[in-house]
Amino acid sequence: MSKPYLVIAAGGTGGHMFPAQALAEVMLRRGWRVKLSTDARGARYTGGFPHSTEIEQVTSATFARGGIFAKALVPVRVACGVLSMALRMLRDKPDVVVGFGGYPSIPALGAAWLLRRPRMIHEQNGVLGRVNALFAKRVDQVACGTWPTTLPDGVEAVHVGNPVRLAIKERAGAAYIAPGDYPMSILVIGGSQGARILSDVVPPAIAALPLETLKHLRVSHQARDEDGDRVAAYYAENGVNAEVQSFFNDVPNRMTEAQLVISRSGASSVADISVIGRPSILVPYAAATADHQTANAQGLVDAGAAIRIPESQLTVDSLSEQISAVLTHPDAALKMTQAAIHYSKPDAAEDLAAMVETLAGMDRPDPEGTDA
Repeated sequence: MSKPYLVIAAGGTGGHMFPAQALAEVMLRRGWRVKLSTDARGARYTGGFPHSTEIEQVTSATFARGGIFAKALVPVRVACGVLSMALRMLRDKPDVVVGFGGYPSIPALGAAWLLRRPRMIHEQNGVLGRVNALFAKRVDQVACGTWPTTLPDGVEAVHVGNPVRLAIKERAGAAYIAPGDYPMSILVIGGSQGARILSDVVPPAIAALPLETLKHLRVSHQARDEDGDRVAAYYAENGVNAEVQSFFNDVPNRMTEAQLVISRSGASSVADISVIGRPSILVPYAAATADHQTANAQGLVDAGAAIRIPESQLTVDSLSEQISAVLTHPDAALKMTQAAIHYSKPDAAEDLAAMVETLAGMDRPDPEGTDA
């Protein structure tokens, strides 16, 4: 008997690819065949996918980049991509197609709609992205990572949370060492589009901390390639023990060791922070579509697990004050950790997988051998 077959379609950013990876990990463990459909940008993130995941690169098109001529060709390229994918699906019929957003998910979702294959979308942010908004009324199920999520009229959704990679889930609720008079760590992660302002403000904010705090501090700072040298130089010139890289392959480990995380509030970052359970200072990316990063941060802020600083109010002094507040109040930092864990949904990938199997018409046997 052939394995059930899932096509996962995701755009080329970590915000789309990390939850897609989490679902792939679960479905493969459940005995499914899994294919990822993405573009060249997304392919950069496939190193973390299980080796048995089939990878298919598609040509995507967006109105957000290119000149007038390139934008005029977008509908043609999209239509060709959908038709090409439909021909493949006629030969190799997926049981379910799941889209995680981004323009590269259009061919698979569009083909599934044309062929009436079971299909669903997962929206990571508190506001639907353009592609997910396009398909929200053209799929069988809508799953949401952030709640509440702004939805089109007439669309209902299931709140499953944002799936986290196995490397994150394995550290769910990891023991937290509250700040104190011993070595401490800060993790700074920004996201490819919004890292510049963090590279401008975070280093001087940390350098402005009292020497008594600074002497115990180690910083892991993720910065864009073009900013890395100057950020590293600033830390070194101001006596801050810091490691600066464009991408950390061991973020789960660094986050587990951190007393504080400073981050943009991308959906995947918020999910990782909450599942591991760490105090955080979140700076929503002001240019994010419909200000969705502010919505993403709301749950952690309301839970008392995070401090949110709007980009318009982010200054060296304001950030340094908040960093100091966390690192000099261990009891409050511990409560933030506990609040983050309470808010988290570490089983989001399993819950999303259950939705996939229900959509495919599968009933998993009761583990006790009895009807639920």
